[in-house]
Amino acid sequence: MADSLFRQLLENIDWSKDKVKLFGKIYITEREVAWYADDDLSYTYSGEKKVPKAWSAELLNLKHTIEEATGETFNACLLNLYHSGNEGMGWHSDDEPELGYEPVIASLSLGAKRKFAFKHKHDQLKYSLELEHGSLLLMKGRTQHDWKHALPKSKKVGLPRINLTFRKILVLKAPFKKSQS
Repeated sequence: MADSLFRQLLENIDWSKDKVKLFGKIYITEREVAWYADDDLSYTYSGEKKVPKAWSAELLNLKHTIEEATGETFNACLLNLYHSGNEGMGWHSDDEPELGYEPVIASLSLGAKRKFAFKHKHDQLKYSLELEHGSLLLMKGRTQHDWKHALPKSKKVGLPRINLTFRKILVLKAPFKKSQS
């Protein structure tokens, strides 16, 4: 199933280069991304707003499978295509306000096996694991508060990897103002 899904996503997803803003400068990444979500659920990270594409039948089926496996519900998916180990993702937390106080992220890995690293924000703890083809990692609770994670580059990896991160985007509204009576 993972092999078939990898091929389908590689061929059928509307991939585009990602823009990342670092220290006020915009960079175009080699990594390609796609944002799929319910309705008009946009997502902003690294200073760039992602406008959603409508769910494809294959992504919607996969979303339902992930929800059943995790007991969680999701309304969005950020897909990342890494062409080889020369592409990675630096240290970060998925802690944008629209993900809520304790975000739940289900991360499905397809393709090349890659190291996925964690480091604690307040002490020296570090942890890493190998994300294999077809593996599912669930990050929830205080993970995004207390930890950063990264996908380190590796010259040993010559094959592509697709990572799908299923998320629940909250619709944030301005707080109500107390009326003066």
